[in-house]
Amino acid sequence: MSREYPIIAVTGSSGAGTTTIKDAFARMFARQNVKAAFVHGDSFHRYTRSELERLLARQPEREESLSHFAVEANLLDRLESLFLEYSQAGTGSYRHYIHAEDKELVEAGYQVGTFTPWASLPESTDLLLYEGLHGGLVTDDINIAQYVDLLIGVAPSINLEWIQKIDRDTKLRGYSQEAVIESIQARMGDYMRLILPQFSRTDINFQRVPVVDTSNPFEPRAVPTADESFVVIRFRDPKKIDFPYLLAMIKDSFMSRPHTLVVPGAKMPLALELVMLPRVQELLDGRRFK
Repeated sequence: MSREYPIIAVTGSSGAGTTTIKDAFARMFARQNVKAAFVHGDSFHRYTRSELERLLARQPEREESLSHFAVEANLLDRLESLFLEYSQAGTGSYRHYIHAEDKELVEAGYQVGTFTPWASLPESTDLLLYEGLHGGLVTDDINIAQYVDLLIGVAPSINLEWIQKIDRDTKLRGYSQEAVIESIQARMGDYMRLILPQFSRTDINFQRVPVVDTSNPFEPRAVPTADESFVVIRFRDPKKIDFPYLLAMIKDSFMSRPHTLVVPGAKMPLALELVMLPRVQELLDGRRFK
């Protein structure tokens, strides 16, 4: 799609590694002098942490229907409106959800589990980068995917995804392992109904696959390292991809299918830049007004 204000969405489950991809994009944008508006999906949660806790204390039977994956627990109509407004005029409103690792915002006085006030996106940006749970969501009432020019999926093997989530939420966000496991179990229905279908709409999928035993993800263990994994990269349109170039540039990479490239885990940052830079440049070159 060619439009003045393109949108890139990085979508995946909690703990999948979407933030790692977003940070890689940010570094690439800085080197290429691309001014991006960054939007995090958690900003569109409907409730603060304390509001959700009070609601579930009164109505514990709603826990499964109010997971962070659920439509009912998010302001997805507002996210859809933001994508529409940005795609048309490069504007829109956003805010931040405060996590424990957001040190600057916490030091500024914001409480973990709350939001900053709604504010306008920065002016004169080249593109919008969304990172979160719902970048490719389509339901009977909401179609966020229709506004996205480049949809990136991040979907590690399921056990690795859970190991990463447990590690992050216990070490950085102060949850107990038992609480994290309970949240994984409570979200499973929404995961299957709302998250998984998005990966059939993505332009490119990144799936990290460990080569060490992760058979019981709920047993305390170290997260498999990059050197202990491969990354499977699937392209919706392989005709746009110069596979011989990628195979030559990424040592020990290989193709497992005509639309799938496999790279050593430690080579993922290199692969991301080699794959994404031409796609980002294509979006910028396609802008109607420069």
